[in-house]
Amino acid sequence: MQSSPCLGLIGGLGVGATVHYYQRLAHGCEQRGLTLDIVITNAHTPRVFAYVEAKDRAGLAQYLNQHIHRLQSAGAELAVIPAVTPHYGIDELVATSPLPIVSIFDPLRQELSRRALRRVAIFGTRFVIESDFFGALAGVEIVRPHPNEIDLIHTTYVDLAAAGKSSPEKRDTLTAVARTLIARDGVQSILLAGTDLTLIFDETTAGFPCMDCAAAHLAEILRRLTP
Repeated sequence: MQSSPCLGLIGGLGVGATVHYYQRLAHGCEQRGLTLDIVITNAHTPRVFAYVEAKDRAGLAQYLNQHIHRLQSAGAELAVIPAVTPHYGIDELVATSPLPIVSIFDPLRQELSRRALRRVAIFGTRFVIESDFFGALAGVEIVRPHPNEIDLIHTTYVDLAAAGKSSPEKRDTLTAVARTLIARDGVQSILLAGTDLTLIFDETTAGFPCMDCAAAHLAEILRRLTP
């Protein structure tokens, strides 16, 4: 089998998300007759959150670039961040990174257009929800949950990322919020904008209309890895 180009994955954001990307990429490469060539670093989620809370895009990009330089030294030819919140500083990171970066936003925009989704809500960290996806989805109306709902989504997500596993309580909590947004606010779909949410939901079993942002990202990464 032919090896893929060497992929550099900034892991640790959180561990469950890193494992999810690794498993899906390995399986996807195998289906394409490729052996996945990958190197992984371990970033620190609280440090990333601190940069985002401080609105320090340049500082976040500098921190992530430290990991990208390490990945490059290990042989990586392109880089991926398997989490949405660190994309807060993606423009600054792309401008300074020594490696090409496969952003989550381009495939996400394409998939939203393909599905003709025009009114959505976001599940992820508070930073992603309150930023309306960092302004990356022009032409799509983003319905913001009520403040208490944002608190609930954020807390549930952060707990999920830290634990690296789901629970029936977490699933029931987020399902109830999703169904409220759809019924009350006319939301067409919930964007699962946190990779660790795949520990709870997938698009076929969620029980409400949703779109897995990580799945769109993974499809684009695999496209870039295929000769």
